[in-house]
Amino acid sequence: MSTTEPATAGGAAPTDGGPNYLSHKQILVVLGGLMAGMFLAALDQSIVGTALPRIVSDFNSLDKLSWVVTAYLLTSTASTPLWGKVSDLYGRRPLFIAAIVTFLAGSVLAALSQNIEMLIGFRAVQGLGAGGLMSLAFATIGDVIPPRERGKYMGYFGAVFGLSSVAGPLLGGLLTDGPGWRWIFWINLPIGLVALGVVGAVLKLPHVKRSHKIDYLGASTVAAAVTSLLLAVSWSGPTNGWGTTTTIALLVASVVLAVAFVLIELRVAEPIIPMDLFKGRIFSGYAGFAFLLGFAMFGALIFLPLYLQAVKDMSPTRSGLALLPMIVGIFSASIPSGQLMSKTGRYKIYPIISAVMVGAAMVLLSTLSMNTPYWQLAIYMFVMGAGLGLSMQITVTAAQNSVPRQHMGTATSSMTFFRSMGGAIGTAVYGAVLTTRLKDHLTDIVPNAAQGMVDGLAKAANSVQALHALKPPMKGWALQGLVDAMGDVFLVSLPFLAIALILAVITPEQRLAGRDDGPKAEGEESLESSAAAAMH
Repeated sequence: MSTTEPATAGGAAPTDGGPNYLSHKQILVVLGGLMAGMFLAALDQSIVGTALPRIVSDFNSLDKLSWVVTAYLLTSTASTPLWGKVSDLYGRRPLFIAAIVTFLAGSVLAALSQNIEMLIGFRAVQGLGAGGLMSLAFATIGDVIPPRERGKYMGYFGAVFGLSSVAGPLLGGLLTDGPGWRWIFWINLPIGLVALGVVGAVLKLPHVKRSHKIDYLGASTVAAAVTSLLLAVSWSGPTNGWGTTTTIALLVASVVLAVAFVLIELRVAEPIIPMDLFKGRIFSGYAGFAFLLGFAMFGALIFLPLYLQAVKDMSPTRSGLALLPMIVGIFSASIPSGQLMSKTGRYKIYPIISAVMVGAAMVLLSTLSMNTPYWQLAIYMFVMGAGLGLSMQITVTAAQNSVPRQHMGTATSSMTFFRSMGGAIGTAVYGAVLTTRLKDHLTDIVPNAAQGMVDGLAKAANSVQALHALKPPMKGWALQGLVDAMGDVFLVSLPFLAIALILAVITPEQRLAGRDDGPKAEGEESLESSAAAAMH
């Protein structure tokens, strides 16, 4: 038998699993708690990027740069569906608090790291908490705001991402240049404690308790599948060769485990990602779109600070400020598109434009050279940011609108899962491309008489300081090889963005539900989704 907790945010307790939408004032109170937690995770994504070149230089490990990000994305990716499912069963608030505590624990451990391997491991702990912060915030939005009205509140979340995106690179640069890069993790403690206080005080929502079974087998299987794939792409392939027994075994294991995960989800009572969600063309289409956009996005976010610091000789602080055009692009596109979506109830055009703009930005970024003026790079970054801003929140809202309410948390976390998985795999692929192509380009650039220096120059590229310490003409060769390899990295994303564009075009559009729309039964929702799909 289910029991219902009393409503404490001013709304009535939900009945029969129906919507429990809040008033505008009540929503603003709840948003305060959500934005505090989201700011913590969003700040960490942007603050670390600026410090990465200094971190890997201190540990002399540019070849492991992608893993500092990949480890974070891996655990956030693998845990995201589990956070969503457990929150559907136990409620959003206690899980949101647990996510903050986990994130803070990872931050303390990361700040105490003594080598790159420790840092990678503790970044994984951070990612475990971050997986809950983002997905639970969006799931809670789905609980209390009608789909048609969510666009009006995107401005608030755009402000959080905009503030964190501006403050992150700048703060990361200031801390890295000042007390040291470890403070980019220590700074999370006061912010996290404030977030805990705000969440504990205001995020009190009604929740319908019900019997449950947690799909731990499914969660561990999908984590193992993603881990095997990432190890093959970012470690074994570039290090041992793509035809070695270890690499092939890891790739085969990832496929086998992925199939096993699907079979498990079809059989368990409470799957973390119900396979029924993929019967709807809207959810499955935008899940694929989120994966592909995440794949493309993280390449720019990781390697642009490296370009600015290594090639343009900027300090971490200056490189953080130099990323501002991308942030302005995100901010300037996400708010108007959200407002227009709320006004018209239409959203299909935005992911299409998004894929085109991000693809154009990747082509432009691939043309970067050692002499590219900053104003030109700023335009490229603005185009990239605007493209990302047009779809990041809208695809989540469209997916939420297309599924039954009892799957709201699971659907939301699944969308975050696919975007994070795309980012994790993309980061690993980009790291492998950079490492491989750097040596190839150096072989082409270095004169025949100095070919014996290629390995040494490739090793010097592991550290920004080591690159800058090289004497001419070696420094010029190494930096040119690095720029050429980065161009290859950006071009790798184009086929994936082309597929994302196709998905955005063929995915049907479904009318966004308004505040006055009554709750639908699961079958009715599915029928409407099917009808919308048939019309397109």
